Amino acid sequence: MQLTKLLLVYGILAVCCCNAHAASSSTLARVQARGYLKCGVSEGLAGFSVIDDDGTWSGFDVDICRALGAAIFHDDKHVRYIPLAANDRFTALQSGEIDILSRNTTWTLTRDVDLGMVFTTIVFYDGQGFLVHKKLGITKLAQLNNVTICCNSGTTTELNTADYFQEHDLKYQMITFAKDAQVVAAYDSGRCDVYTADHSALAAQRLRMKNPADHVLLDETISKEPLAPAVRQEDAMWLDVVRWIVFGLMNAEEEGITRANLNEQLKSNNANVKRLLGTAEDLGHYLGLSSDFLLQAIKVTGNYGEIYERNVGINSQLKLPRGLNNLWNKQGLIYGAPYR
Repeated sequence: MQLTKLLLVYGILAVCCCNAHAASSSTLARVQARGYLKCGVSEGLAGFSVIDDDGTWSGFDVDICRALGAAIFHDDKHVRYIPLAANDRFTALQSGEIDILSRNTTWTLTRDVDLGMVFTTIVFYDGQGFLVHKKLGITKLAQLNNVTICCNSGTTTELNTADYFQEHDLKYQMITFAKDAQVVAAYDSGRCDVYTADHSALAAQRLRMKNPADHVLLDETISKEPLAPAVRQEDAMWLDVVRWIVFGLMNAEEEGITRANLNEQLKSNNANVKRLLGTAEDLGHYLGLSSDFLLQAIKVTGNYGEIYERNVGINSQLKLPRGLNNLWNKQGLIYGAPYR
């Protein structure tokens, strides 16, 4: 009888362990079986996610998904992009409409613990800023008294604004809109004096104004806005897949691995380079991916720095300096955990 009970206990434990492993890898398995990745992006934000006339998506957030798709399928053709308004993005992730949310989204406590989602790793360090009509002569935040402000609903922007204006005893009226295009139109038409959002978003949206030069982006920042891709909470393996591909792109820049020199780097004797490209150790099997998964990603998007410079850097339309988004060893905060 005791032997029978013991075998039953071991059997139950084995089934539980197998089921737990199956649950943890279910998103990757579904993506592979489906044949494509479903990536939630913004409805159109220059430098981050934009669709051109022939239906091709590009941008910083898009490239994160392209890298993920390439790591899984060895090219970036197996990614479908789902444009989402700010109010809809979390529901889309929770419901399984998308596999990953890569949409300039701030990592906060309540979003991380109360919405059934988990953030992977910070890919862009930002902060809330203010865009004003140049004709108003406003040059600093202290002058923003008795103004009308436009912003997106369902964002951290509303709460940050309320906190800041209360603390500094400034009066304002807030008008919110569900869609980016509505905010831009309202502000550009003069319905509001100020447009507030992340600095990077304001730099992008200024390009959509009738006369971009008529608008000034104030230098001051009132918040921390760490932007990160997010996945559903219940799938630890999928979290690891996304996180380690992003870390790999950061580490690749640190080691000088670029899209242009991949073939040369495959001959490197550098131990870190070998691990990153899968020529010395097969780290991919821990994630359910091929040994060269990061090589495949870099082949498509380049390293983190290449993604940044191409989409939002000094030579792009947005012309954003690296700043905090530089590597840790170049006075920035970008720090990829080690591949070991």
